[in-house]
Amino acid sequence: MLINLVVLGLYFAVLFGIGIAASRRIKNMDDYYAGGKSLGYWMVAFSARATGESGWLLIGLTAMGALAGVSAYWVVVGEVLGVAVSWFFMAKPFKRLTDKYDSLTVPDFLESHFKAKGHTLRMVAALCLASFVVIYVSAQIDITGKAFETFLNLNYFTGAIIGFLIVVAYIFIGGFLAVVWSDFFQGLLMFVGLLALPVVAYFAWDQHAELFSRLENIDPNLVNIWGGNEDPWMQSAKMLGFAFIGLGFLGSPQVYARFISVKDTAEINKGRWVAIAFTLISDAAAVSIGLLARALFTDAGMDPESALGMSGEDTLMVLLNDTFPAVIIAIYIAIILSAIMSTIDSLLVVASSAIVRDLYQKVFHPEISNDKLTRMSSYITLAMALLALAVAMLVAINVPGRTVFWFTIFGWSGIAATFCPMIIYALFWKKFNQSGALACMISGFLAVPFFKFYVQELEGIGPYFQELDVMGPAFAVSFIVGGAVSLLRAKKHRHLETLEK
Repeated sequence: MLINLVVLGLYFAVLFGIGIAASRRIKNMDDYYAGGKSLGYWMVAFSARATGESGWLLIGLTAMGALAGVSAYWVVVGEVLGVAVSWFFMAKPFKRLTDKYDSLTVPDFLESHFKAKGHTLRMVAALCLASFVVIYVSAQIDITGKAFETFLNLNYFTGAIIGFLIVVAYIFIGGFLAVVWSDFFQGLLMFVGLLALPVVAYFAWDQHAELFSRLENIDPNLVNIWGGNEDPWMQSAKMLGFAFIGLGFLGSPQVYARFISVKDTAEINKGRWVAIAFTLISDAAAVSIGLLARALFTDAGMDPESALGMSGEDTLMVLLNDTFPAVIIAIYIAIILSAIMSTIDSLLVVASSAIVRDLYQKVFHPEISNDKLTRMSSYITLAMALLALAVAMLVAINVPGRTVFWFTIFGWSGIAATFCPMIIYALFWKKFNQSGALACMISGFLAVPFFKFYVQELEGIGPYFQELDVMGPAFAVSFIVGGAVSLLRAKKHRHLETLEK
């Protein structure tokens, strides 16, 4: 226990040092919310990936690897494709446009891009973003509590509050710059830790050459890339549900804020290879950790949860305890917290920007000075964090059987379905208009709870949608509705022009 506390103390000291160093470079709103738009590709790539992965990578995806087997690699496929499309095709045009409009946030970009006459588009974007960010942050706080409970034997609520206080402190001090610098540091920890554990555990196991035969003996479905379900439609739904997780990289504001902050498009050309390599190696390593734990600690006919915890969420810790000495395990605890905090900090800054810049300044008080806004941003960040903490506590009390995967993916899906189809259209379809953008956001925002709490409960089709999950269906609804409304609006506009002539 003492070793754990010493290592964590050093880790938290580094984070606070980063926050203090970053605070000395905060001179205006550009610095607080976009790092002065001067960041290099290493910082942006690692920050974007650390933000996009979150605590579910180390706890949720390792658990999925243990329970689902090799079919969990479909998550890796989906995420790598999502990151590649984002960095190769979307990042550069988005960067050029946000520089052209002098945007600091995604709602900034939208209002300028569509030449909006009022503030409806900005307000809807800001409110939708703030709503799902609170849910997503609360999911990460929930993971923090579980991590402290599992790895340090602390009370769940005590651990959640400790993690919350630490991350809020360095954001409060240093803003976006502190977030990016800390994400780079934490991203390095995540990458090295995820790569090292399965490699060391695999070669330390004297029967490592028999990994797949061992898994097949436990359950043949564990080595079936298609999941082994006898119903081909259920099988397809499950694989698509895994792969669709990558759709969230095609425009989620907390990730695309990094493209606003990068120095220029040349840095994007370099950073894309870093981002893709990070995603491929870290995600594949997480699934592999699950496979190794399943082979080492379970037998045929055995309930895997009895050895690997509820929904397999103790998978990482079980393998760590079997592989490394206490001091290395303590470092891994810091790595797990890195995955969680690197997402919380980014989301809180994005939510704060939506409230302070996109609502308070741009809609209600355009005359307010930057100095006052910068101070206000810190307090709004704290308020949003407290709201997310309250949500996390309520969910923990009322939904004791929740899983890391479900809670995190719900928030991730909400942000993605609300914003990603709209960003894709805005970048690549010249006829896309403000009405279509509003339709994208509203339909995507509503589709996530609709599919989660209504469609998945229906008899007949409900189980298929449970396997498919909400990301793909909600994304499709947003894309179709936004495109259709945009076309109808353009057709009506042409008709009115014809009548006027």
